[in-house]
Amino acid sequence: MSIKSDKWIRRMAAEYGMIEPFEPGQVKQKDGHSIVSYGTSSYGYDIRCSDEFKLFTNLNSTIVDPKRFDSNSFVDLKNDICIIPPNSFALARTVEYFRIPRNVLTICLGKSTYARCGIIVNVTPFEPEWEGYVTLEFSNTTPLPAKIYANEGVAQVIFFEADEVCETSYKDRKGKYQFQQGVTLPKI
Repeated sequence: MSIKSDKWIRRMAAEYGMIEPFEPGQVKQKDGHSIVSYGTSSYGYDIRCSDEFKLFTNLNSTIVDPKRFDSNSFVDLKNDICIIPPNSFALARTVEYFRIPRNVLTICLGKSTYARCGIIVNVTPFEPEWEGYVTLEFSNTTPLPAKIYANEGVAQVIFFEADEVCETSYKDRKGKYQFQQGVTLPKI
């Protein structure tokens, strides 16, 4: 299994539509202001957070149960920024839509800009032939409110190409998050 370079990422975006919209370089400024960078890096792709968020709330005092998830545990927010309360959590989705090839698996890690502020970005692997917008999980580990910026970089996707094509892909087994569109809550 090998990690894929910027050249491969650009080629797959152009020929396979692997990432849409796609930025072939690194964007570090917008309208003359510094932003958290996004786009193609040496061995990965820095994804952006959209302006759609779901913020955890304890208003209803429910228990977080992945098997019986109560959607009332979240408040929907559409904004250029999201303020996550201290020691709390939010979901969002990427700006980019992904189509993962059958012989590829990705790992996604939060950008250092957020990590160094105590904001953890968690994303599960994109499996072979998975397709959709990525649901992003943000944890504010600090005792202070934390700000997330929409339409700026939040995490880096690293692409691994397998030595052998898998027998059964995510698409083949009809994965429950296939073709997800918005911020997607847990499913069983």
